[in-house]
Amino acid sequence: MSLEPYSPTRAMADLRLFEPISLAELEADASLLTRTDRKYIVPRDVFDEVAAQLRASSRVLDIHGVRKFRYRSVYFDTPELLTYLDAARSRPRRFKVRTRTYLDSGLCSLEVKVRDHRGRTVKHRLPYDPSDCHRLTNEGRRFLDAIVGPKIANKSFVKKLTTEYTRSTLMLGDGASRLTVDTRLCCIGAGGLSVSLEDDVVIETKSLHRPTEADHLLWSAHHRPVRVSKYSTALAALQPELPSNKWTPVLRDHFQHFDLRDLTNEQPAPARVVLRCTVEVVNFGVEADRITANLRQMVPFTKTR
Repeated sequence: MSLEPYSPTRAMADLRLFEPISLAELEADASLLTRTDRKYIVPRDVFDEVAAQLRASSRVLDIHGVRKFRYRSVYFDTPELLTYLDAARSRPRRFKVRTRTYLDSGLCSLEVKVRDHRGRTVKHRLPYDPSDCHRLTNEGRRFLDAIVGPKIANKSFVKKLTTEYTRSTLMLGDGASRLTVDTRLCCIGAGGLSVSLEDDVVIETKSLHRPTEADHLLWSAHHRPVRVSKYSTALAALQPELPSNKWTPVLRDHFQHFDLRDLTNEQPAPARVVLRCTVEVVNFGVEADRITANLRQMVPFTKTR
């Protein structure tokens, strides 16, 4: 399942009014491989309002005239879900591992994100062959072992979730922090069930420590940071038997329960689907179109919070 072709006339056209910044400049000024992250889920019009207030002091990443970029991330975990459970239980030292493919350029990297005891995220990257994005190669496993160490000795890692979305990046006025905004987020589980965020966007501010100008603007509009992880929250939504208390507010405010038993003629497979989103089932062969059509009739697309 892939995203629809990008249309430059879609929401958030105001990004075209920002002054540009090149990738080289952005990486030099605000690479932020060690950082503090704050995440928000807000309606698109809220981001538009914040962006309008940031326009005078911020610049948008621009590569050959393109300002919205398509990403695909593939997350790996152990069969017993080591990285998910560490996050669900708020272990002070935890990690996650994924490949990230920049679909517009074809570049790919293996990323290991480690959270330290002070709550900071440290990201480690390894250039990766895009054809290997769905698996850990021997080189990738050595890279992971060197970073995480004995914690994962003798543990295997398999693909658990794939995400696709469109991202734009702002370098904020202080030159030391950035903001990313992700639209049209689609999370696809290993079994084929997916949830797709349609009307809301995921905003993430990244700074060395202090809240950014964007954080203060969001707070003044009564939007506070939320605990959300594309991997963990999506997996909790798709597999509600997993422990997920940490993400209860997000699951409560953005998700509802749904039972696929009558649509698939299989054993009960309860799932939560994002409000104001689409939900689709893939990899069910000829049944996919029928299941998707039934789901579209039942999900309350117009329901408001």
